[in-house]
Amino acid sequence: MINTDKSSVEPYPLSDKPYHHGDLRRQILDEAARLLKEEGEAGLSMRKLAQNLGVSRTAPYHHFTDKQALLCGVAEEGFRRLREVVRAQPYMEGAQISEAAVREFVRRYVQFSIDNAEYYELMFGARLWKSQQLTDSLKLEAYAAFKIYLEHIRIWQQSIGNTNIDALRFAQVSWSTLHGMSRLLIDGIYLDATAINVMSDAAAKMFWQQLCMPA
Repeated sequence: MINTDKSSVEPYPLSDKPYHHGDLRRQILDEAARLLKEEGEAGLSMRKLAQNLGVSRTAPYHHFTDKQALLCGVAEEGFRRLREVVRAQPYMEGAQISEAAVREFVRRYVQFSIDNAEYYELMFGARLWKSQQLTDSLKLEAYAAFKIYLEHIRIWQQSIGNTNIDALRFAQVSWSTLHGMSRLLIDGIYLDATAINVMSDAAAKMFWQQLCMPA
């Protein structure tokens, strides 16, 4: 997902390093995600980011006050990407909804979580959410992602014409189901990759049946 050069930049005298080049904030986030994916959080530091990007040791601190703020920034980027998955076609065709559209949505959500595990870990992990040091911007990004999902559920409900469903509760339970599937796969608890689509389709069928269930 992240197209960055995986080779490390050899360190050179601090005075020779430019303050930044291009969109440094974006480069920092991309490199941080790469390090998280390849080395885990233990392999991530502000100093190492500066070295790999060829900038001064203080340059990353102009964009992120510390490592905690950087991790929140990576999580924010994950939620921005998730919003695009939630709102993207072919889930919605105007106000039309079908079982096939729900099935495609579920497949893409689960695939997103697997392909972006380095982001997903921070987006929904206790590492940040129990720290009591969340940035306001991360809270806003997380809320916005769920709000878009909830809005889609309401549109689907209206399209089907079933007013008996509590859209908020349905959104909470269905998202929890998708998250549970994603965690099983990311954490390696369930390793049968060939069954991902089968599992996704089974979840989509349950969602569709619930959406269409009469009072």
